[in-house]
Amino acid sequence: MAVPKKKTSKSKSRSRRASAWGLRAPARSVCPQCRRAKLPHVVCPHCGWYKGRQAVEID
Repeated sequence: MAVPKKKTSKSKSRSRRASAWGLRAPARSVCPQCRRAKLPHVVCPHCGWYKGRQAVEID
């Protein structure tokens, strides 16, 4: 079995692990009814439409 020649430093191993911790902006899509940004596969919070029909009444 392969064995490393040198010890991996703390900074090297921690920076490699930290690459997965980054925050990413959520995906956005455009509502076809009101043309405002919304999350994909979710009822539009501004007009209440989803998949071409009124899903929720918005006051």
